[in-house]
Amino acid sequence: MIALVDCNSFYVSCERVFDLSARNRPVVVLSNNDGCVVSLSKEAKDIGIPMGTPYFKVKKLIKENNGKVFSSNYTLYGDLSYRVMETLKRFAPKIEIYSIDEAFLNLEGFRKEEALNYIKEIKAVVYKETGIPVSIGLAKTKVLAKLANIVSKKSTTHKGTLCLLDEKETNKILSTFPVSDIWGIGRKMNVRLHELKIRNAYDFKTFKNDKLILKKMTKVGKAIQDELRGVSCIELEDIKKRKKNILSSRSFGKKISNKQDIKEAIASHVTSAAEKLRKQKSTAQSIHIFIKTNKFSDTMQTYGAKSFSFLSPTQSTFKLVSKALDMVDEVFREGFLYYKCGVSLSGLHNEDESQHDLFSFNDIDKDLEIMRSIDSLNKYYGSECIKVAACGTKKHWQMLSQMKSKAFTTRVTELLEVY
Repeated sequence: MIALVDCNSFYVSCERVFDLSARNRPVVVLSNNDGCVVSLSKEAKDIGIPMGTPYFKVKKLIKENNGKVFSSNYTLYGDLSYRVMETLKRFAPKIEIYSIDEAFLNLEGFRKEEALNYIKEIKAVVYKETGIPVSIGLAKTKVLAKLANIVSKKSTTHKGTLCLLDEKETNKILSTFPVSDIWGIGRKMNVRLHELKIRNAYDFKTFKNDKLILKKMTKVGKAIQDELRGVSCIELEDIKKRKKNILSSRSFGKKISNKQDIKEAIASHVTSAAEKLRKQKSTAQSIHIFIKTNKFSDTMQTYGAKSFSFLSPTQSTFKLVSKALDMVDEVFREGFLYYKCGVSLSGLHNEDESQHDLFSFNDIDKDLEIMRSIDSLNKYYGSECIKVAACGTKKHWQMLSQMKSKAFTTRVTELLEVY
């Protein structure tokens, strides 16, 4: 048996943990630079706000309905996600963290009659210990568990928990579930299934011509069909895969033309990418930077990019920032209004398996010790407690976050005050 635990309107739920005034009213969380709606409460959906819509289009509607708006606070969301996942680990011998707000749990060994009570207990404990409401779907396979989770969210009957273990009940739900909403079915697969007159999940499950499914939808589509039939084909992955490259990129809060501002932004992106690199215990062989203007603007256009490969792979913020700033000097052009820049680290190796040149080992040990100390201090006292001077202090380029909440759980100076 496999359970999928999914946090409800995760970003909104995180904000509601610390802001009681955001409860029982329309709430939306915006993307970078306060651009589009990326998370919304049920109340916001009920007044007709669609996911992904630009904020300026719904700003009036939100105000008229006494709604509340937040800028994205990824530090807060990441920390609360960690707390939810740590709580879930107590309930299962094996867990796959699928995304920031989703996890699969292996619940083998439970009897059917015990399973529903157990996932209800999980739901209650997660809410009690983290303040985050979750929905849980339980079934014999990952695809069915995902489907059960979706139904449990939409249904007022199931109240956030659903077990699809009874064949008759499962078939009844599958017959009303659109094939396009099945986990793993993309746009192209959906078109091919409709060509075969397959409209819902039950049609797909009971379609007899397996060879035709394999031909039309390859092994991926056949695996999804088998999972709908209760045959497990997609295993839980309890080891998180290392990223093959790390990207850090943001649009500026306003267009900038000053090289120093560009350098500060690039240095900040390198710092962020290097922290992620060390977190997954990797080193980078290559670094790539880019700066560009807005192609949808009427101003003059330019795009500058540069890559560099190190003789020895590194995870040192100092080395990466130094090289990135040199590359900015090569690609920056005066007289243009830049709106975005970014950094990519590639050629990633396990830090214990990286091959270095003959004369670099003393520097590597020294850099590693310094980086670990900085990471430790930043984790304890808050992000950017210690940073390279090249990141600057004023940050005129920083993206707009005019409605951002505090880092309640990760910064000592921003702890919640209770009077």
